[in-house]
Amino acid sequence: MLSVLSVLSATALSVLPVTAATSAFADEGPQKPKVPRPPASMSDVGGARLARPGTQVDRKAGAPALPKKVSARSWLVADAESGQILAAHNPHWRLAPASTLKMLFADTLLPKFPKDQVHRVSLNDLAGIGAGSSLVGIKEDLPYSVHDLWLGVFLRSGNDAVHVLSSMNHGVDATVKDMQAHADDLQAEDTHVVTPDGYDAKGQVSSAYDLTLFARNGLKKKDFREYCSTAYAEFPGLYAKSKKDKDDEGAQETPADTGADTGQAGSGQSGAKASTDTRKREHFGIQNTNRLLTGAPGLDKYPGIAGVKNGNTTNAGATYTGLAEHDGRQLLVTVMHPEPDEPQAVYKEAGRLLDWGFEADGKVTPVGELVAPRSVLAEQAKARAKQEGGSHGGDTKAGGAGQASASGPTEGSGGLGTALAITGGTLVVLGGVVYVVRRRRPLPGGGGGQD
Repeated sequence: MLSVLSVLSATALSVLPVTAATSAFADEGPQKPKVPRPPASMSDVGGARLARPGTQVDRKAGAPALPKKVSARSWLVADAESGQILAAHNPHWRLAPASTLKMLFADTLLPKFPKDQVHRVSLNDLAGIGAGSSLVGIKEDLPYSVHDLWLGVFLRSGNDAVHVLSSMNHGVDATVKDMQAHADDLQAEDTHVVTPDGYDAKGQVSSAYDLTLFARNGLKKKDFREYCSTAYAEFPGLYAKSKKDKDDEGAQETPADTGADTGQAGSGQSGAKASTDTRKREHFGIQNTNRLLTGAPGLDKYPGIAGVKNGNTTNAGATYTGLAEHDGRQLLVTVMHPEPDEPQAVYKEAGRLLDWGFEADGKVTPVGELVAPRSVLAEQAKARAKQEGGSHGGDTKAGGAGQASASGPTEGSGGLGTALAITGGTLVVLGGVVYVVRRRRPLPGGGGGQD
């Protein structure tokens, strides 16, 4: 009997340390996932300093300190006009971009279709949209103008609008190729495009540097500036039923609904003129998902904000590129994957960096630059060769792209100039361009998993 008790006591003692250790671990609560570290060396496009991990800034006397509460894995603050980078943190770290990749999509496709072109949406146009995508609410077998579709892309980050425009551009695969080619021309070497809408996909990456390039180049386009700075608009919905339709539910498919309004027969066709359908069409209000443009509970609109695009997916976390103007100076900021320790973190961190950038005006030495597109550099090289009498014509071709990543300002390196005439007054002008909603209306399908 004594030997049995001894065995039990010894067994109990051997278990106690394990139990204590288990209790101590449980008391620590859930463990935060480890934050990945940036590569030891990254691309040096735009300057050698940008290839280093960590924060890069050269403050002069009297310059403000960078804000402490910035947790983003990667960020960048640049002068939109000159392209000079005031400060950056892991700007070439290749990360998932989420819907900020739509800036590249828009910059690539906007010139291809006139705003008044009308497209009747087919079921095939909406194929392949990722589960949980943000949607503007496009319906098959209804006509939409290109203008409508771009409002859906920019305001609601609608992947349905992206897929319709991609279908008009010969399909998703062709659009991805076009986007990649455009990124390559912009020297966005961190970017690999897999989906046109930024939906999470294996191998799809970009960087704070590249996203800023996309925004800066896109903002040279009038339509891009209009759409990204529009806070509220009205979007076409279903056609209102006539008395005859109500009496006969099967009569909604009228001759006017067979494609005649587009100038071409059949579903999924595009025409060059606006719809001639005389039936009344319902509209619903849509609000821009850029919270610095519209404000949100616990978040004020940022003074002087004029776009451009936000995003959020499971893999990417929150991403954001914004443009703001104060006293004639325009700054671009990009923030990628901040820690979700505070509500609206990506917007608050972007706002803090913009505040710093405007306060640091003239008090920092740039640490790099936003480079010009290869095609622009090639044209400049040809112009110089022609001006010099063709004496350097033999190496003109190599000169454009070959010196692509040179640090320091590049002559004519894509400065926005007068083309970027975006101020607080722009939104007032836009009131005559889009249907501005003066009171908020219920938003359709606002629960998408990507924005």
